[in-house]
Amino acid sequence: MAALTPLSANPVSTAPVAAPAKTARPRPRYWRGAVLTVAGLYFLTPLISSFVFTVHVPGQGLTFAAYSGILSADGFTESLFLSLSLAAATIALALLLVVPALVAVRLGPPRLRAVVEIVCMLPLVVPPIALVTGIATVLRWGPDHFSRTPLYQTFLAVQNESFPVVLVLAYTVLALPFVHRSLDAGLRAVDVPTLVEAARNCGAGRLYVILRVILPNLRSSLAGASFLTLALVLGEYTVASLLGFRPFAVWIVSVSGAEARMSVAVSLLSLLITWALLLVLSRAGSGPSAGVPAAGSASGAAASGPATTASAAPTPVPGKE
Repeated sequence: MAALTPLSANPVSTAPVAAPAKTARPRPRYWRGAVLTVAGLYFLTPLISSFVFTVHVPGQGLTFAAYSGILSADGFTESLFLSLSLAAATIALALLLVVPALVAVRLGPPRLRAVVEIVCMLPLVVPPIALVTGIATVLRWGPDHFSRTPLYQTFLAVQNESFPVVLVLAYTVLALPFVHRSLDAGLRAVDVPTLVEAARNCGAGRLYVILRVILPNLRSSLAGASFLTLALVLGEYTVASLLGFRPFAVWIVSVSGAEARMSVAVSLLSLLITWALLLVLSRAGSGPSAGVPAAGSASGAAASGPATTASAAPTPVPGKE
């Protein structure tokens, strides 16, 4: 018999060792900088041109008279304050209508979602000129048909020039598509039925569930909806002009005939105000969530949701079961 060759205790593999893969260096993407540069020039060139138009007067050189006379211009403060007041009331009314409706749709039959979405998207189909024509027709019913009834005072109250409620109602209708899209996107990322069921099992009421459980999870969506509504109200001209009111946008157009440079300066100022409010709303939307109440109470357990219940369970230690 042939002699057996003893095997080595630590056999050495003869397979070739693969060389370590070289890390590929990221290629510089110059096209990103080019796209950002072109986009920046596209947006900044009109603004810079408008600013130059307001401060450069042929034959006089640089002057800031257009900006120094804004605060003293007749109607500037009143129109700006009116627009901001209308924007605040429109934001509150739109959120008060859309948030409970979307939460109820999430908890109810799925077929209702299409109905609510169609209703909220209708203002995109109906032109503002048609909307304001219908509103003016309804407002004429007051002196024509209700002049001898107590309802006539309601028609007069909603058309008060100091705070026209009819503009709030019209702006709320125009803002419905934007508010619905923003909040619907936020609710799609939240498991609303689970949160509501956990909070209700802990004894929380419906109002508490919406204010302390649902809304803290929609901070960014609420901020986005508020900013879109604010931008819409500050820039809306058709409805307010045809109804005979004078908010900020209508005042700018009325001033442009006599003071062209001041009207452009006010437009730039309105952009700065809008951007500042955008920063405030974005900071509010990205802030920390609302604090959780003390543990042990039903409200605290409802606000914290199922995650608090899961974290309260003791973790088993090996060897000490």
